Amino acid sequence: MHETPIQTIFGFSPLLVATSILILTYAVIIAERFNRAIVALLGAAAVIGTGVLTQDQAIQGIDFNTIGLLTGMMILVGITKECGIFQFLAIKAAKAAKGSPWGILVMLSMVTAVLSAFLDNVTTVLLVAPVTLLIADELKINPYPLLFAEINASNTGGTAT
Repeated sequence: MHETPIQTIFGFSPLLVATSILILTYAVIIAERFNRAIVALLGAAAVIGTGVLTQDQAIQGIDFNTIGLLTGMMILVGITKECGIFQFLAIKAAKAAKGSPWGILVMLSMVTAVLSAFLDNVTTVLLVAPVTLLIADELKINPYPLLFAEINASNTGGTAT
């Protein structure tokens, strides 16, 4: 019986090399000593350079539809932010919740869940997060609990479709 030899990279399995590159890349990103984008690109280059993936395999792994959607949404968020729409919504939301952080948390979570039923989860969070940050800034409260609640609401709402 003829067995196919297992491909190795520098004597190691491709899985071990890829895992090591991933862990090293995340460790450098978490350390926050270098720009995240540069570190991520260096990690991707290392995966290709070591032969874990070919250039064709790496390009096939990119979902250009998602990148296009996120780019478009970021452009729209930037434009609407400049127009003051988020500030208007933040003021309306704070008034509707009577300035109560719990009321704002519930209201923003509900809006996020409903939007996620119709839009992609990431898109929904990109749309709601600027409003949340403005509300938190105006009320001088920590935005993280609100953002985490919105992320969970986005996942919950996304399962409705």
